Amino acid sequence: MYGNPVSVWVPYAELLPELPASLEVDVYDGVQEPPKGLDEVELYVAPYTFDRAPLELIPKMSALRVVQTLTAGYEHVLPYLPDSVTLCNAGGVHDASTAELAVTLILASLRGIPDFVRGQDVREWRFDRYDALADKTVLIVGYGGVGSAVERRLAGFEVEVLRVARRARDGVAPLAELPALLPRADVVVLCTPLTDQTRGLVDERFLGLMRDGALLVNVARGPVVRTDALLAELRSGRLRAALDVTDPEPPPADHPLWTAPGLLLSPHVGGNSTAFLPRAKRLIVAQLRRYAAGEPLQSVVRPGRG
Repeated sequence: MYGNPVSVWVPYAELLPELPASLEVDVYDGVQEPPKGLDEVELYVAPYTFDRAPLELIPKMSALRVVQTLTAGYEHVLPYLPDSVTLCNAGGVHDASTAELAVTLILASLRGIPDFVRGQDVREWRFDRYDALADKTVLIVGYGGVGSAVERRLAGFEVEVLRVARRARDGVAPLAELPALLPRADVVVLCTPLTDQTRGLVDERFLGLMRDGALLVNVARGPVVRTDALLAELRSGRLRAALDVTDPEPPPADHPLWTAPGLLLSPHVGGNSTAFLPRAKRLIVAQLRRYAAGEPLQSVVRPGRG
């Protein structure tokens, strides 16, 4: 324990019976007015929302020690986070759902599902020969929780899998080897977090190294891809893409992403499935029990300094 009493904010009232009695827990869902005692909060579970208002409370929490997000990505939290505060992300919560969507986007793009739907809308029988996933080479860029979950779901599809992460480890190549691997891949799946190193990673050079007819799938963050560079390749017909995230996001109504050839868009729903809430609640309960017991926290992505 870090003190007594320890003030904690969580977004779900139904968790209260499962939390340690030594914690003084208030509920803040990001919609209602914040509870009193803002300056006493030590651990803040930020609500799962794209609204910035819950994040704007963080600098005002003078006793804050830990922020727990319910997102896998955390770049949006960093501008609000004091150096002294530890940041934990929702490691593992979104892996299954995001990996499911990645494989769905791959299969839908290769097998022509968007074209079938458009044909059904106008009662056209669009018979043709489409790509199989079988015998293809899939390159996973960002081989962490989501990336490894993608590979597990590809296990029955008879593909070769190549893996890239920031650092090399057994069976996983470092980011520095990416240029040599891109020309080997039929499908490139982006699962990397958005960092200074990965922002704009998929640029003209990256795309130019991809083989003709290859498919780019982005379930990471929109700014990992330079949109103008991708649009140029799509318009030429050389590459295809399936994006769950975009830059800008969402695209304005007149943005060329809406009409780009060879592009399948989904509205940033990789982690937002029925699997999310039960897993998020389990994470919160486990994390708060660790905190109350003085045990190391899980999924620490930036330790507090000072």
